[in-house]
Amino acid sequence: MEKKNSGTVGVKEIARLANVSIGTVDRVLNNRVGVSEKTKAKILKIIQELDYQPNIFARRLASKKKLRFATLIPQVSDETTYWEAPLHGIKQAANEIKDFGIEVVTFFFDQNNKESFSDSASKIAVGEFDGILMAPMFEEESIAFIELCNHKKIPLVFINSDIPGYNNLCYIGPNLYQSGYLSAHIVHYLSPVDKKTLIVNISKEIDLHHHLLRKEEGFRNYFEQHGSTNKLTKIDIRQTDYPHIKQKLSDQLKQDDYNIVFVTNSRVATVAKYFEEHKVEGIKLIGYDFLEDNIHYLRNKTIDFLICQKPQEQGYRGVMSLYYHLVLNTHIEKEQFMPIDIITRENYQYYSN
Repeated sequence: MEKKNSGTVGVKEIARLANVSIGTVDRVLNNRVGVSEKTKAKILKIIQELDYQPNIFARRLASKKKLRFATLIPQVSDETTYWEAPLHGIKQAANEIKDFGIEVVTFFFDQNNKESFSDSASKIAVGEFDGILMAPMFEEESIAFIELCNHKKIPLVFINSDIPGYNNLCYIGPNLYQSGYLSAHIVHYLSPVDKKTLIVNISKEIDLHHHLLRKEEGFRNYFEQHGSTNKLTKIDIRQTDYPHIKQKLSDQLKQDDYNIVFVTNSRVATVAKYFEEHKVEGIKLIGYDFLEDNIHYLRNKTIDFLICQKPQEQGYRGVMSLYYHLVLNTHIEKEQFMPIDIITRENYQYYSN
């Protein structure tokens, strides 16, 4: 194996080569329990081959200063379990770095209530935090919090949605515009000419959820740029309980015969439920996210395509970006776009979230 100079990427490289966590490498470096003899021997062999000298980590572990990271993301709700995946990634990263004296504190907000976002942001603001991961879902409230953190010189990582033009450390998530653009490309293949597509936004705070609007912008621009004759109609459903969604869909589908329905977020399963209950046939259904309910309707051939963007990895990489920046002084790429994956009933079994 080619030797590398010791430095800030050393432990990360050792963990990658040994296929273990950074925390496991740290236990071996500091002769702590909790690592099997086989794994320990493997790590020590890699350390020797890399000629690694853990000076930076020795200084870090000798320091009495502890770091605290805050995360601010939506809470899991009955309407969608999407945020379970980023939370799992956050917990995974927190577990890996806790041995370095780093505490990760989670704060939540209701994605249908901008006041709950501001309340949690205020709690973080009065705390002593060295880095913050956040999902900037409400634009105006997010900007106010971002400006406060910038004033305090606290590094910020955005996940799932971005607010360009602010001094954040990085953004990790989908290219929202391209996500909508890709969805329109699928629609164009399914119905190239003279077809009718219904765009469905389901959110109590649609006007404030800039990430939904950015997807819709990409979706519409695809058709404009390709001179499509497809007719696009949009409905905004602001009450997110199922009886209200059912009524809105019934009213809309009575007005016209649609070929495709495009749901701009993870609540596509709610539309699929309506389709099955009312035996709606002949309409292709496209939506977002690799969730249990969505996969159920994908298997049942009610949902045709799901657009997915690896939310668990977003949470994990968000926390680790703060760690690499503050502990290892590593350069962090400003935009880290997740792949935009197209999931069907033929390939969902092989997809990792």
